[in-house]
Amino acid sequence: MQDVRFDRYREDVPGRANVADTPELVAYYRELERLDAGALWTVANKIEPWQPQSASVPVLWQYDRLRDHVLRSVSLVTPEQAGRRVIYLANPGRRDVSAAVGWLYAGLQVMHPGECASTHRHSASAFRFIMEGRGAYTIVDGHKMTLGANDFVLTPNGTWHEHGVASDGTPCIWQDGLDIPLVNALEANFYEVHPDLHQKVEHPVDDSTGNWSGTALLPSEMPWSKRYSPLFKYEWGPTYESLRRYAATSDGSPYDGALMHYVNPTNGGPVMPTIGASMQLLRPGEHTKAHRHTGSFLYQVAKGSGFSVIEGRRFDWTERDIFCVPSWAFHEHANGSATDDACLFCFSDLPVMKALGLYREQAFTDNGGQQRVAVTPLA
Repeated sequence: MQDVRFDRYREDVPGRANVADTPELVAYYRELERLDAGALWTVANKIEPWQPQSASVPVLWQYDRLRDHVLRSVSLVTPEQAGRRVIYLANPGRRDVSAAVGWLYAGLQVMHPGECASTHRHSASAFRFIMEGRGAYTIVDGHKMTLGANDFVLTPNGTWHEHGVASDGTPCIWQDGLDIPLVNALEANFYEVHPDLHQKVEHPVDDSTGNWSGTALLPSEMPWSKRYSPLFKYEWGPTYESLRRYAATSDGSPYDGALMHYVNPTNGGPVMPTIGASMQLLRPGEHTKAHRHTGSFLYQVAKGSGFSVIEGRRFDWTERDIFCVPSWAFHEHANGSATDDACLFCFSDLPVMKALGLYREQAFTDNGGQQRVAVTPLA
C-alpha cells in the first residue's frame, strides 16, 4: 500500500489540527478509509485555509496570438459538426474543469457570413461580447438582437438561443462567457437542443433595447418578473458615453478607476443571478492602487492599452486581449497612454459571492498602495 503521510497538513498553531502520525493512528485511518470515511483533523487545515487558496493562476491571452488559430477552425469544422465553433481559454490550474478562472468558462467563437448555430438552451448562464466583425446577431426566446463591436448580449439560463452572422456580413469573433464549471460543480446542468433546430423571431428586431433603453425611464406597461435582465443587449456606444460622463464628474474608485456595472434596469441588480459584468475606464496615465477580493474576474480590453500587476507579476495588454484575476489575488491596472482612455470589460461571479455572503475586499497598503513588480513584463 502506498505510504501516505496523514499528518502532512499539521500546523503548530493553537486552534489548528496538529496530530502527528503514529502506527496506531495510521492503522485507524486505514480502517476508516475502508468504510469510505476519514478523520477530519487529517484534512481540516487543508479544507479550511486561513484565506482563499485559488487553484487558478493569472493568465494573459493575447488576441493577436490566438486570432489565427480561431479563424483556422472555420476550415476544420462546421457549426453543425461542432455545435459551437469555439476555442476555449484554459487556465493551467483549472484544466480539469475547462475553466478560464475559478468556476468561470470563456471561449472565442467564430462564425462566417451566412452561418447559424442551432438553437439550444442550458442551465448555465451565458453572454457574448463582440470582438470583431459585422453582421453578428443573437436570438433569445424569439428576440433578435443585431450586434456590433464591444456590444454585450445576454443568453440567460434556460432561454432558447442561437447565434449567426448575416449573409452580407463579415467574419465575426466574440467572447463567450458562461458559468458552466459552477453549474457542473453544483451538479445542476441540463442541455437541450431545440426540436426544430432553429427558433422563430417573434418580436421586432432589437426590441429589447427599444423597450428597455437603459435610461432612467422604465416602460409602465411591461412588467418583468424574471431573475435576469430584460435588456438582453447593452450597446457599446451608450456604455462608453456613460463612462466618459461619469469619469468627468467623479474621481471614481482608487482601485478601479471609473467603474460601472451592467445592471438589470428593473431592479438595479446584476444582469444574471450568477454572472456579473462591468466596464471600467482608466483615464490617460491613470494607475490604480492595488487591492484584492473574493471572486473570480475575467477582463477583456475593449479600448486602449496598458498593463495590470497581478500578485507581483506585470501583464501588458492591448485591445481585445483577455486576462484573469483569481480570487484573493492582489491586482492593479494602469493606462499606458497619456492621451487616450483605456476601457476594460469584465465578467465575474460577484453576484454569487455577494448572495452567499462571501464577498470580502482588502486594500494593498505597502509601497503607496501599489505592488512591486517581481518579474519582467510578459514576452
